[in-house]
Amino acid sequence: MKQIVFKVDGMMCGMCEAHVNDAVRKAANVKSVSSSHADGETVVVCDDSVDAALLKGAIEADGYAVSSFSEEPYEKKGLFGRFKKKA
Repeated sequence: MKQIVFKVDGMMCGMCEAHVNDAVRKAANVKSVSSSHADGETVVVCDDSVDAALLKGAIEADGYAVSSFSEEPYEKKGLFGRFKKKA
């Protein structure tokens, strides 16, 4: 699984966040999506087979501008994951 973080310009309120989330869900089968107009970003958790460019196009088709995005591996953090010591 991977996490894609989009920097989205044009979101002004909670309804804008909902529109972006719906556009992402309609474009691809994703595990989760959340948007924040205050932070100007949308975070998507999905399978490795999902194309970030496809999601970017879906967001932009709704009238929002994606200035950048980044992909990174996603690891589910459980209750005890934050207590795990790193070497």
